[in-house]
Parts: sequence; structure tokens; C-alpha cells
Amino acid sequence: MKILGLTGVYHADGGLRGELAYALGRLRGTAHCGLCDITHRGIARKREWDRLRDRLGVPVELVHLNERSEETERATAGRTPCILARTDGGYVLLLGPAELDAAGGDVAAFAAALHAAADAAGLEWPSSG
Repeated sequence: MKILGLTGVYHADGGLRGELAYALGRLRGTAHCGLCDITHRGIARKREWDRLRDRLGVPVELVHLNERSEETERATAGRTPCILARTDGGYVLLLGPAELDAAGGDVAAFAAALHAAADAAGLEWPSSG
């Protein structure tokens, strides 16, 4: 199966209230999201993340828990944060919380884990024209 796109699901709600709750939880040590650590430094998105996203060759959608479609919610129930591959056969979970945490916020480590997971799942990246 070919990867048509990727969906990343943060382990936090979006919107002002969700972002504030997550920030306070981080300060108290009660909230954590390995995907947030990969894509953001503080409140700003990492340039390294933007460069990787542009090189992947597929659309990348990042959503919060309260922004998931029903299909995405079914595919991710109880396993967030995570990265899903969108394929013509449906969603395939590539990276879950443990794998995202293992990247330690490092975009290059995340990229390596993402490609290894896609290979292990037998998924193909689109050829770069």
C-alpha cells in the first residue's frame, strides 16, 4: 500500500482552553505529548519540523484530540499521541506514544523512526517525481 498522507494526533485538546490546560499541565508535570516535543519548541513550531514535513512528499495533517474526525478517532482511540499513515486501505498506526517519546523531541530521530515503521508495515512512499 502506498502512503497517501500522514495524520499526527497530539495528546491534548486544541483551542485556547486546550492549549492553556496543556501548558499548565506541562508546568505541573501532569501533561506530556511526545509529538508536541517533536513539532514545537515552546509555543513556536520547530524549523526542523517544517523542513521535514516539506520533504516527506505527502500531506501531513496535525490535529488535537478534540479535532479528530470520527475515522481518525476510531483509529487512534487510547493511543495518542500518534502518527497514522493514510492509505487507500485505511489508516495504519505507524508510531504510538512510546515511539514518539523515544525520539526525545529530536526531529531527525523521529524521521528515522517514521521511515522504519513505514518499512516494517510494508508501506511505500510515493516516488518523488
